[in-house]
Amino acid sequence: MIDLTGRTALVTGGARGIGKAIGLNLAREGADVAFVDVGRPEVAEATVAEIQGLGRRALYIPADVTDPDACVAAVAAVVEAFGKLDILVNNAGITRDDLIMRMSVENWKKVLEVNLFGAFYMTKAAIRPMLKARYGRIVNMASVSGQMGQAGQANYSASKAGLIALTKTTAREIGSRHITCNAVAPGFVMTELTKDMNPEILDYFLKMTPLARFGTTDDVANAVTFLVSEEASYITGQVLAVDGGMVMQ
Repeated sequence: MIDLTGRTALVTGGARGIGKAIGLNLAREGADVAFVDVGRPEVAEATVAEIQGLGRRALYIPADVTDPDACVAAVAAVVEAFGKLDILVNNAGITRDDLIMRMSVENWKKVLEVNLFGAFYMTKAAIRPMLKARYGRIVNMASVSGQMGQAGQANYSASKAGLIALTKTTAREIGSRHITCNAVAPGFVMTELTKDMNPEILDYFLKMTPLARFGTTDDVANAVTFLVSEEASYITGQVLAVDGGMVMQ
């Protein structure tokens, strides 16, 4: 049985969608949860209230993961508020889809900066207190796009493939200090951002999914919660697909 009582977590992009579901799930299992986000403050404060409603401490940190100094400050804020940092979930991510021949250099850079550089900056900051404590759990939010590529998503796919490589490298570097690092690779997950997509695109993804349904934010959150638990203490450097069978390796 998963029990995160006494653990503290930091989730990036945690105000809504998958990040919010992860934070709430960690709180249900006993963890205190901090999250960073650059969205609307009122949305973030509502998420804080939901976490607190579960009887856990919550902390919202308005921070941009593309700023290395902001990542250092965010980790410091968590340690100051909660006394330590046990769990880091690098969930913050964006898309700027287009075909390669039409994709602007700006949109190429922006997606890499948020999805990959941001995870590196936050991991680099979080490792220090974890190494000192000789304990930690890091989960990076990858994607099936990073495993198989996706037309019109060269920037997003490259960022997620890079995140998988970062996951494996991190796992090798810090495993001896009892810190694990894994990735979760969701398939098509219904969120506020995807529910209004073109029906033809939705049908395309559904046909690619053997379980014949779209994923939910809770499906992803459950996988993350497992990976940060003691039940997964001998798992590191792995990519857990939560995709209904879309990608089988």
